[in-house]
Amino acid sequence: MDAMDDLEKNRFTARARRYARVGANVGGVAARMAATRLMGASDREASAVELAAALGNLKGPIMKVAQLMATIPDLLPPEYTAELAKLQNEAPPMGWAFVKRRMQAELGAAWEQKFASFEHHPAAAASLGQVHRAKAHSGAALACKLQYADMQSAVEADLQQLGWLFAIHRRMDPAIDTSEMLKEIASRVREELDYEREAKHVALYRTVLADAPEIRVPNVWPELSTKRLITLDWLEGRKLLEFKSADIEVRNRLTAALYRAWWYPFSRFGVIHGDPHLGNYTAFAGDDGAPAGINLLDYGCIRIFPPGFVSGVVDLYHGLLKNDRDLIVQGYEAWGFRGLTNELIDVLNIWARFIFGPVMEDRVRTIADGVKPAEYGRREAFVVHQALKEKGPVTIPQEFVFMDRAAIGLGGVFLHLQAKLNFHNLFNEAIEHFAVEELAERQRAALAGVGLKPPVPSVRQS
Repeated sequence: MDAMDDLEKNRFTARARRYARVGANVGGVAARMAATRLMGASDREASAVELAAALGNLKGPIMKVAQLMATIPDLLPPEYTAELAKLQNEAPPMGWAFVKRRMQAELGAAWEQKFASFEHHPAAAASLGQVHRAKAHSGAALACKLQYADMQSAVEADLQQLGWLFAIHRRMDPAIDTSEMLKEIASRVREELDYEREAKHVALYRTVLADAPEIRVPNVWPELSTKRLITLDWLEGRKLLEFKSADIEVRNRLTAALYRAWWYPFSRFGVIHGDPHLGNYTAFAGDDGAPAGINLLDYGCIRIFPPGFVSGVVDLYHGLLKNDRDLIVQGYEAWGFRGLTNELIDVLNIWARFIFGPVMEDRVRTIADGVKPAEYGRREAFVVHQALKEKGPVTIPQEFVFMDRAAIGLGGVFLHLQAKLNFHNLFNEAIEHFAVEELAERQRAALAGVGLKPPVPSVRQS
């Protein structure tokens, strides 16, 4: 019991330190942000830069939550959104001495002998861990993602802070009830701590995308992985932003691969990659040296949906396409929206028509169709937000949070590439012959094959 008491005491102490650090870094900026909202203060840009700097130095889930908040149009003033969006993959890395201690804790004292080589400086540093390049004794190139120390305590401290922030937000702006959002964010961030689960996600995607040669999914190296260390194949590739000025054929090819990597798993297996940002994809070259497809790099934030939720997406699409109000309502209710009045349905339809906009028209177009990237979705979000203040409030269902975030995030990636595609055809190919019973059976088989359990619908969906 003494050892367990000491462990719990250490965790409590770590959480207490985390509360103090987050509060000290964020508290003053948050107060100024509240003043901006309430009194129209004029120093939003300076406060936004200060907040981003404070969060970026913390590492951990509070930074990941900041990234999430930056992807939801009109949740924050544009100055805050612009600064927080820069946090992707910019966390300060662990030093080599600290990395050695962490690797020894995961793989034992002789951990370095298990690799032919292991690079001291990380190749990437993100919110929950950092990635080091390594080489197996077979010569295979490896990517080792090592979790930062004491992330469990950081998660719980940050989620507590987030709960307080959301409670303040609900009092300041009651049009959108964020209580279900907090549940969803907490569940997903806690899952991301479990690298053994992430290894199962990788195996799941290798199954789901086995017939998609334009999308590469790495192998897991289980003998070099633990609950806080995951070792994968290193997939060589170039950053997508390098192709912003490439020929349209190249940009279209990469965008079509991105679209399939996201929509095909969702429409056929009820699974989405919930963190679609530029750092999670690279482009690999074909035999001719030209970009042939994409590498899918990170599998921590994978959302597995109940089949009924996927059916709701299909119903809502067809309802909007046919202007069938009953089908539209059926879709919203499948997502977990409750107590919808005709006025609220009209408000939600504004956002739904924006999200589904690129797939509603059978023609070649860019994702934004002439709208400036910085303004993409902001006008619609503002109109919806203002309308909800009058007609709401509305509770955002738990399952909707990462679905909406992922759709916006994917659209953001598409904006950079400026591809011109028939998104209507791509979407309809993904949902062709859709049947919820068949999806449920495919999902059960795929999840069982990698040791994952089927999702349980939220209370609002039940």
